[in-house]
Amino acid sequence: MKIAMLGQKGIPATYGGIERHVEELATRLVERGHDVYVYCRPYYTKMRGEYRGVKLVQIPSVRTKHLDTATHCALAIPHILSKDYDVVHFHALGPSLFANLPRFAGEKTVATVHGLDWQREKWGTVATWILRRCEYTAVNFPDRSIVVSKALRDYFRRTRDVEVTYIPNGTVLPNVRDAQKIREMGIEPGSYILFVGRLVPEKGAHYLLDAYAKLDTDAELIIAGGTSFSTDYVEELHAKGGDKVRFLGYVYGDLLDELYSNARIFVLPSDIEGLPIALLEAMSFGNCCLTSDIAENLEVIGDCGSTFKASDPDDLATELKALLDVPEKCRAMGDRARRHVLETYDWDGVTLHTEAIYYSMLRGF
Repeated sequence: MKIAMLGQKGIPATYGGIERHVEELATRLVERGHDVYVYCRPYYTKMRGEYRGVKLVQIPSVRTKHLDTATHCALAIPHILSKDYDVVHFHALGPSLFANLPRFAGEKTVATVHGLDWQREKWGTVATWILRRCEYTAVNFPDRSIVVSKALRDYFRRTRDVEVTYIPNGTVLPNVRDAQKIREMGIEPGSYILFVGRLVPEKGAHYLLDAYAKLDTDAELIIAGGTSFSTDYVEELHAKGGDKVRFLGYVYGDLLDELYSNARIFVLPSDIEGLPIALLEAMSFGNCCLTSDIAENLEVIGDCGSTFKASDPDDLATELKALLDVPEKCRAMGDRARRHVLETYDWDGVTLHTEAIYYSMLRGF
């Protein structure tokens, strides 16, 4: 098949769950013999040509909070219509607004909903209203609709009375690394609490900073993540952080593997998720994980980690202290988490399921 993917910022993924999803899926589809074209924004993907066999198509955008994705997709559509793809796969709610156009040209279209983007605090009233309307386009404009969590599947059943296909995110056998790069940075293995994610309000890093300030601990707090049109919020986080809080910016590759490999506790305090890839990754490394009790996090962590009341720094501090005080409990949780996630969430299975959706559309099923 000749497959296009649109909506992501690009690949290879340096930050962003959707970008990680697209990279893992696209490269595996290439390995299975398909021609895959990923539409990229030049500020994110500096590479030209191909990446691991995936063709990179550079299309510009107006890089502002409200226009970035919309202008990129609008400019990409004429190129897509000229290429006679078999399948055009849209990622996220907003891009699904364009999913009807390739259908008019006879191409099959799919939309994957990675989360309810209209819930993000960064959007104003008009943008929130538009993104909420895109729930309709995500399940009505493409030939098939996919969601990455059971919670999202249940949401669309309840609110839209439609059946969508559940295909989760995945993870891979991790590359566990000794502490080399982090030691050079002055970070000792097993001595830190780790947060990984975009620094936007819905990821809840401010709850973690408030909770951490209540603790009497020698554990350092490491914040690995950067801004996503959220500069004011990031500045607020830095102002909250004390001497034992270290902000690393966006981290990926070997350094990120080292951080996962040597963390004492991984914390995901988010208010909104689709299916959190950072949590899957942390669990695959055998981290002791503490998450907010939103449905999407509970779906992943099950009984293999610890939870706190979402948006409640006091409860987060209580649960974090309980884990710091009992390292044996942390190790047991990490072992269970690793086994569970590697058995349940697998990118190869995600690819086979997605490929089957493509074939079923082309065969008229």
